[in-house]
Amino acid sequence: MTPSRLSGKMLAMKPKLTLHSGEFAHTASSARRIIQLPSPFHMRLGGVLPQVQIAYETWGQLAADKSNVILLFTGLSPSAHAAASPADPSPGWWEEMLGPGKPLDTDRFYVVCVNSLGSCFGSTGPTSVNPQTGRPYAAHFPMLTVEDIAASAHAALQALQLPRVRIVMGASLGGMSALAYSLMFPAEVDVLISLSAAVHSEPFSIAVRSLQRELIRSDGAWQGGDYPPGDGPREGMRLARKLGMVSYRSASEWLERFGRERADVAGHDPFGIEFEVEAYLEARARAFIGEFDANSYLYLSHAMDLFDVAEHGGSVDKALRHLRLERALVVGVETDILFPLHQQRQLAEALRQAGVNTQLAALNSKQGHDSFLVDMERFRPTICEFIDLL
Repeated sequence: MTPSRLSGKMLAMKPKLTLHSGEFAHTASSARRIIQLPSPFHMRLGGVLPQVQIAYETWGQLAADKSNVILLFTGLSPSAHAAASPADPSPGWWEEMLGPGKPLDTDRFYVVCVNSLGSCFGSTGPTSVNPQTGRPYAAHFPMLTVEDIAASAHAALQALQLPRVRIVMGASLGGMSALAYSLMFPAEVDVLISLSAAVHSEPFSIAVRSLQRELIRSDGAWQGGDYPPGDGPREGMRLARKLGMVSYRSASEWLERFGRERADVAGHDPFGIEFEVEAYLEARARAFIGEFDANSYLYLSHAMDLFDVAEHGGSVDKALRHLRLERALVVGVETDILFPLHQQRQLAEALRQAGVNTQLAALNSKQGHDSFLVDMERFRPTICEFIDLL
C-alpha cells in the first residue's frame, strides 16, 4: 500500500541557532548530538541534577515558522537512533517508519528523537558522572518518573529554540512520555500519537517488570548498583531480558513460530535447552547483555510503573481536561498483554470526553506488545493515514 500524501509547500532552509552549548544547525539529517540543559534539573520526586545533557537525533528540514516538528519518544531500551541518515547510515530501530515518503515523512516534517533521561545512550542517567562526587551516579541517581523524561525533553527543545511541536508521539514508555508531555505543556502541542501505551500500568505489567528488577538486583554482581562501569549483573540482565521477551510477544506467535520443535544442541543437560523457543530466548537475551546498563533498566522500568495520569488532576478525566490537542491517535494491539487493548479504549474514550478529536485503531497484530516495531503492514498505513489528514 502506498498512501496518498498532501502536496504541501516546499520547506525553507533554516539558519543556524547559537545557543549556550554551541552552534546547532537544523539540517536535513544528523547523527547523535548532545544538548546541555541550561540550569540544574529538579526531579519530580525530589533530588536535583546539577548538570543534565540530552542526546538526540534529527531528520528532515525545519520549516521557516518551525511549525513542522515531530517529537519522538522511545521505548525503554532504544537510543535516539530511530533511522539511518547520511551522518549515520546504520539502521535505526524504526527504519521502516521514518524517512522520505514514510509515515513520519521527512520531506514534510522535522523529526526530533530524544534519548530518555535516565537512559545510557548519551543522556544523563545512572552511568553519568555526578560532578559533585566525580563518580557515576549508579543507584544514587534521583528517583526517575515519566514526567522527568518529558520535562527534560521539553527543556532540550526549548534550548534548541523549538517552542512547540506539531506532533508528539511514542510507543510503550514513549507513549507514556508523549502523554505526559501533552499534559505538562498543553499550549505547546497540537497532536498526540500514542502507541501501545496507557494512562497507567496495570497489575500484570507491574508484576512482570517488578520481577525483572528483582532478577537484576538478586544478582550478586549488581553490588547494590555500585558495579564497575561496563560490568554488572550479567546473569540478572539475561534472565530479565528473557522474561521481557516472553511478555513482549503473544502465545499465538510463539506457537506459530516454534511449535514444539526441538533445539539442535550439543551434549545433553536434562534441565538445559530442549526446545527451539528456549534457544531463541537464550540467544536474544545474551545479545542484550552488555548493550544496556542495568541501573538504567531499573530506573526506566520503575518509572513506567509509577506513571499515572490521574495524579495530574485527581482522576484521568479531570487531568485530560487540561489538554489543548487538536487531534489524537491511539493505537493498540489485540494480543498485547502488557498494555491490553481495553487500556487503549480507556485512553481514547477519556480523550474524547476531554473534547479531543480522537481516533482509536485496534489492530489484530499477532506480535503482541512488540508489534509497533515489527508489524509494519498494519502500523505503517494506520499512522500514515492519520498524519496525512493533518
